Amino acid sequence: ERSIRITWFGDEIERIQEIDPLRARVLADIEKVGIFPGSHYVSGPEVRAKAMGGIREELRVRLGELKAGNKLLEAQRLEQRTMFDLEMIEQMGFCSGIENYSRWFSGRTPGDAPPCLIDYFPDDFLLFIDESHQTVPQIGAMYRGDRSRKETLVDYGFRLPSALDNRPLKFEEFERLVGQAVFVSATPSEYELEKCQGVVVEQIIRPTGLIDPEVEVRPARTQVDDLLDEIRQRVAVGERVLVTTLTKRMAEDLTEYYAEVGVKVRYLHSDIDALERAEIVRDLRKGVFDVLVGINLLREGLDIPEVSLVAILDADKEGFLRSSVSLVQTIGRAARHVKGKVLMYADSSTASMKQALAETDRRRTLQRAYNQAHGITPRSIKKNIHELAPVSEADYVTVSLAAEGEDVYLSKDEIAALVERYTAQMRQAASEMEFEKAAELRDKILSLKDMDLGLKPAVRSLLEKGPEKAAAAGQGYGRKRGPARRRLR
Repeated sequence: ERSIRITWFGDEIERIQEIDPLRARVLADIEKVGIFPGSHYVSGPEVRAKAMGGIREELRVRLGELKAGNKLLEAQRLEQRTMFDLEMIEQMGFCSGIENYSRWFSGRTPGDAPPCLIDYFPDDFLLFIDESHQTVPQIGAMYRGDRSRKETLVDYGFRLPSALDNRPLKFEEFERLVGQAVFVSATPSEYELEKCQGVVVEQIIRPTGLIDPEVEVRPARTQVDDLLDEIRQRVAVGERVLVTTLTKRMAEDLTEYYAEVGVKVRYLHSDIDALERAEIVRDLRKGVFDVLVGINLLREGLDIPEVSLVAILDADKEGFLRSSVSLVQTIGRAARHVKGKVLMYADSSTASMKQALAETDRRRTLQRAYNQAHGITPRSIKKNIHELAPVSEADYVTVSLAAEGEDVYLSKDEIAALVERYTAQMRQAASEMEFEKAAELRDKILSLKDMDLGLKPAVRSLLEKGPEKAAAAGQGYGRKRGPARRRLR
């Protein structure tokens, strides 16, 4: 949409301007601009020659393996692609997807850890891991997710086996590189506590004197209408409300219903990109709307001082969205307001709810005692709206929830059983030439697999389409929409 014009006098830059490329109209004069190379892959001719020799030898061995396994199509595909890449490297110095040959260019042996930024740190560096209960598991998940995709590319002849070594660090490799670390989390997991060997520093007291919000449990049978009354009370005094649901479908339907009855409401879920999320949060703070409905995004990093009420629907549905860690994190979203309150809607009390309530009560007791001892009066946080440009949750890997397409949230065991059932249905549909139905079932299975990266069903070969882009096959499937009120009841 916009271009940069650089005016030279000899070898000196006289002016840098931002222009409209269509009309050549100057939009602004700027002091500096960042210009990046078209390719970061630059190596000398000796390195390229050595790497190309290794690639050709690996190709020869791999073609023999594929032909011995009667995979002639895969062998032809691999030979054509690799020879094209080699020609591009020889003529241009790089090719599309050259990172898949990085093992040969860096001189590593099979299985060696890839080079990374940590390699450049001094031996005594100190690592801070923020929101460690979320971040640490993702370190291992990066490798597993990448490996799953790359194995498909190798099996179908799109890449040489050396492409598997273009990968993130394994969790064990990451641990070996880290000498000392500080885990920062309101809800540390067993891993952090074990690594710290009991050395834990709690930061419960806030400078503002704010205490953790009061938590009230109400019946889930009337949660929609009961919450509507609470929303109207909060909106009347200029406060904001966050509502967390279990599924995307529930978030959309709840938003639709509340909008029909006059509530200014929006919803937030994983299909909305990071920039739009930040804009939605900013609009909530500015009062463009009063209620924000979400799924798993109303947790870490979402600090909105104007929010005085957080509602957790279906709090008794045990699962990772309603685990004790998730509940404590969600409760914390109301801890920035002096009148902060949390409503849990549940018809029974789960172990996770009990743990979350007990931890919140413990913190409230300590905070109240400190305030009384030091004569502190709690006051709400004052925060400029423009400071909330980034949304910390966007820094995390947003794993699509298979349950978003279901009416009931699923546990890990139920996911495995559902994968097995869908697989049988997919095979039957394929045998009966009902390919559209089989594709829909395949997408459901892929969504379930994405929900739990540790799940490895024995049907992987049936789930891949074959073309390279199918290695990261699309998720989700069509949903029938109906009246929001009917479903919410």
